[in-house]
Amino acid sequence: MEDQLLCCEVDSIRRAYQDVNLLNDRVLNTMLKAEENYLPSPNYFKCVQKEIVPKMRKIVATWMLEVCEEQKCEEEVFPLAMNYLDRFLSVEATRKTRLQLLGATCMFLASKMKETVPLTAEKLCIYTDNSVHPGELLKMELLVLNKLKWDLASVTPHDFIDHFLSKLEIYPTTKQILRKHADLRGSLCYRC
Repeated sequence: MEDQLLCCEVDSIRRAYQDVNLLNDRVLNTMLKAEENYLPSPNYFKCVQKEIVPKMRKIVATWMLEVCEEQKCEEEVFPLAMNYLDRFLSVEATRKTRLQLLGATCMFLASKMKETVPLTAEKLCIYTDNSVHPGELLKMELLVLNKLKWDLASVTPHDFIDHFLSKLEIYPTTKQILRKHADLRGSLCYRC
């Protein structure tokens, strides 16, 4: 009989307990003020972009959401990646042939910011049907970082969910359900 190792560990994500001090009104007000620094230009399609139109953004956003869901990324990755994408498009005219590369790069950066085991450049290139190579993605990463002035600690609408839920006097299980619905709604809004 072969020797076998029995492992009783549960493969689940370990999280720290939520600090209630982070949910007070002072923190919320600070986040609201900080959010203003991370908003993309509302008219970048008219003023900055020559080739890219809203429909193209919707297509790449849908693709990005599908990749994040399939890879089981943290909830924060997709909204953060969309924030990077919109902020970049607000300051840099981009060819439509490079939009998927930009989307993959933004997911790459957001994943590095929010996940303990981030998406790899190679894996993201596979999701582009290998139309993007890892070297291209890494070059684009530097361009995005420079255009965003290396400021990646964006405040997104997703960051406010826990603050708003903490104000509701409801059962914890109901809060979990509402949180999932808010995450889903937020993700769908980015695709508009």
